[in-house]
Amino acid sequence: MIRRDREVTDFKEIVEMLDEFDVVRIGIGGDQFPYVVPMSFGYEIIDGKIVIYFHGAKIGKKVDLLDKCKKVCVEADEFIRYDELDVVITTRYKSIIGYGEVEELLSDEDKVRALNAISVHCGYMKYDSSICKSLKNTRCFKIILDEITGKKNLRKIDI
Repeated sequence: MIRRDREVTDFKEIVEMLDEFDVVRIGIGGDQFPYVVPMSFGYEIIDGKIVIYFHGAKIGKKVDLLDKCKKVCVEADEFIRYDELDVVITTRYKSIIGYGEVEELLSDEDKVRALNAISVHCGYMKYDSSICKSLKNTRCFKIILDEITGKKNLRKIDI
């Protein structure tokens, strides 16, 4: 990281940033190009690591690529504003980037756990599988982030 003054290394602060983000982008190895897909998500902390949950349909480009390549990059950010400082314009933001491997959740119990984490993170009540009948048509995944970094620029910089 070039701008070490903007680096966030404190795990608790990274988790607090994650709480504020609405979407993660998952970068997947593609056939010719990387494929990046924005996803609603939920998460948990397990054994000191962030576990990201997301879901999708049983078919499509995302799941086809995930079936081939399990290693992914996860990115999330919040744009705050632009600031003009003398002759320089800077962006105020928060962001995280993490790396891990995707694992599909196969049991209904694990899928409900993931969907519950997603529902709660999105501001809804717990997921109720008795109401939602699409569980059998949904693929759920988790990514244990083995590596994660944060970055932010929130303050005015004296130039």
